[in-house]
Amino acid sequence: MAIVSGKLGVDGLSEAVGVLREWQNDGAPMQLHPGDLGWFWRSGAEATAAAVRTWSRDGQILAVGLLDGPGLLRLTIAPDAQRDEELAQRLLEDVTEPECGVLPEGRVNIEAPMGALVQDLLFEDGWNADEPWTPLRRDLTDPVKDPGVRIELVGPERAHVFAAVHRAAFVGSGFTAERWHAMAAGLPYADARCLVARDDQGNAVAAVTVWSAGPGRPGLLEPMGVHREHRRHGYGEAITVAAAAALQELGSSSAVVCTPSSHAGAVATYKSAGFQQGPEIRDRYREAQDV
Repeated sequence: MAIVSGKLGVDGLSEAVGVLREWQNDGAPMQLHPGDLGWFWRSGAEATAAAVRTWSRDGQILAVGLLDGPGLLRLTIAPDAQRDEELAQRLLEDVTEPECGVLPEGRVNIEAPMGALVQDLLFEDGWNADEPWTPLRRDLTDPVKDPGVRIELVGPERAHVFAAVHRAAFVGSGFTAERWHAMAAGLPYADARCLVARDDQGNAVAAVTVWSAGPGRPGLLEPMGVHREHRRHGYGEAITVAAAAALQELGSSSAVVCTPSSHAGAVATYKSAGFQQGPEIRDRYREAQDV
């Protein structure tokens, strides 16, 4: 059967979330997680559906991509199809030709599992390696220590608190309580938690969202941030430990996160919270083509 690519629509998002859950395992390289779709859902279900692409054979989804911005495709592939030649060739064709409706003209990036055949084909086609990212993982077999600060579980009535910390942690963030409600209405949020850390004066100083992929599978931290006025006090480590504990309660086998390698402070924070640094990974990018 030929490879079929396209969009699932809002009604089909549950299928994409389902396969992404199934594909998560502790032995796999860092890859697109159902929580990545969950975080994107802050823009609404319709926008999420418009950003998701799938590649299937005989009705079975073999690859899922998320257009996480106009020029970035975050792609992952079923474990048993990562060296599938027909799939890899079709992926290369679809991401290379703008008329296929996946990536536009100009400079574009692709995130794909390391070791997948499509990585080799992109390299052969002249795609370059971009700046490195550092994946980190914490095993959740053993009990997680107390984070040492007060942790608040964010519900609908406290969405504005989470949103305020996020805006204070990330330059240019436009996150609002309305976006939190849109995210919380998404399918992946059924197995997610938002946490806020407070200091001794009761100030909200850090925030994190964690996403489970189901019992026995790795859970994701996305995003984690510390309020710009409360940095260098250990709150990043504290909220990260709390995130690991929350994922453990949800049954996750491990907690995973990925950050630009240039953010040395973020890497150090995750390591201080018990995460182990893995081999760096890099997107592939294509420069703007001459016309």
